[in-house]
Amino acid sequence: MNVFRTLTTPRPLRDIEVRHPALQGAKSPMQTIGINPPSDGDERSGQEPGRDLLPLLAGAAVAVAGVGAVLALTDVDSPLRGPFTLFFLIAAPGAAVAAALHGLEPWGRTIASVAGAIAIDLLVAEGMLAVHRWSVHGGIAAVTVISSVILLLVVLKRMRKIRSRR
Repeated sequence: MNVFRTLTTPRPLRDIEVRHPALQGAKSPMQTIGINPPSDGDERSGQEPGRDLLPLLAGAAVAVAGVGAVLALTDVDSPLRGPFTLFFLIAAPGAAVAAALHGLEPWGRTIASVAGAIAIDLLVAEGMLAVHRWSVHGGIAAVTVISSVILLLVVLKRMRKIRSRR
């Protein structure tokens, strides 16, 4: 009795198997992949050197802007209150305008978003002065609301575009 039985019976090679390059001694794609050191010491294979830096800087900017808004709204006496609040007043509407202008070139979008942020800040200040209701808290709140509305409109427009494609 045969103890070692095979589960498959030997069969002749099919036409496509007969012409396979490996039967003529060619290497398979996995055998030809080598590990080459990157050309520069800073680069990882397949990635740009500063690729991971942009999300880190964006997160730091959001944190600084948030701290600036909180410091301005809570009237904390800190030497960082002025610069962080100014950064918030430029970054929040600037990010909203930049999100709305996603079709432009990067430099053009940056310049337009900074100009838009300054315009939004000036319009809020002029509006508050015109109605004699000037306050720091009101200005921060108004800029936050306007920036949030712009971002919300951009998100809704993109969601509508995605739904229309489906």
